[in-house]
Amino acid sequence: MPDLSEARDSLFRDWNDISFFWIGLTFVVAWLAVGCVRFLARWTTRRLPSRYRFYILPWVPVLRLVIIVVAVVEIVPQLIRPTASNLIAVFGAAGVAIGFAFKDYVSSLIAGLVLVYERPYRVGDWVKIGGDYGEVRAVGMRAVELVTPGDTVVTVPHNKMWDTAIHNSNGGQRDMQCVAQFFVAPMHDGDSVRRKLLDVAISSAYLHFDRPVVVVAAQLPWGTRYLIRAYPIECREQFAFIADLTIRGNAALLKIGATLVIAPPIADASES
Repeated sequence: MPDLSEARDSLFRDWNDISFFWIGLTFVVAWLAVGCVRFLARWTTRRLPSRYRFYILPWVPVLRLVIIVVAVVEIVPQLIRPTASNLIAVFGAAGVAIGFAFKDYVSSLIAGLVLVYERPYRVGDWVKIGGDYGEVRAVGMRAVELVTPGDTVVTVPHNKMWDTAIHNSNGGQRDMQCVAQFFVAPMHDGDSVRRKLLDVAISSAYLHFDRPVVVVAAQLPWGTRYLIRAYPIECREQFAFIADLTIRGNAALLKIGATLVIAPPIADASES
């Protein structure tokens, strides 16, 4: 206990040597400086064309961090004796704290290095990571950028690959398999339905003719599920391709007298 008390006493300054006025003044100045940065950023972006806000606003957190670092550099020497051993102890504790705070960031960087070797996704691939699905727009050292079908950019850290399945729909190829589902009442001519759906797929303007077209049927307790598995010419045409198959496929089935049904909520209507 005496050793700990002596170490604490040698680390921190005596109460009489601490300038609480300077510490308070530094804190107030830093607080006012952060407020001024925010005010000036808002004031400037309101008076300039809207395109400039994307160049100005990103600097706000950077300037705020600089102000906080300067304030810490001014306050710490007021509390701690500036000796070599004390500085080593402070920087060592700060290094541990920063390392713990940035462990996820470091994990993402390591995953980025693994990504270079394994290549689970690359620019142009359509992938699903967790609940996010979209086209890979950019692959950085820390994260991957996806553009969703709704034209939203989603940034996913690479460390998601440690515990999340990555679904790659095209694996670096120009085309990808798309699936259109149809549900028909049990009493029908299955061969006629299969041929009609095959004709619908072959006559699609989006079809990649060099790739196989397959119609798969599965009998379920409440009806028959048909799947058209085919490939569009380009990956970005996948949604237009599926919509084309679905709309024309339903119309073709109705023309031959097939009764379309709706899958019950508890049914497994997956594309497997």
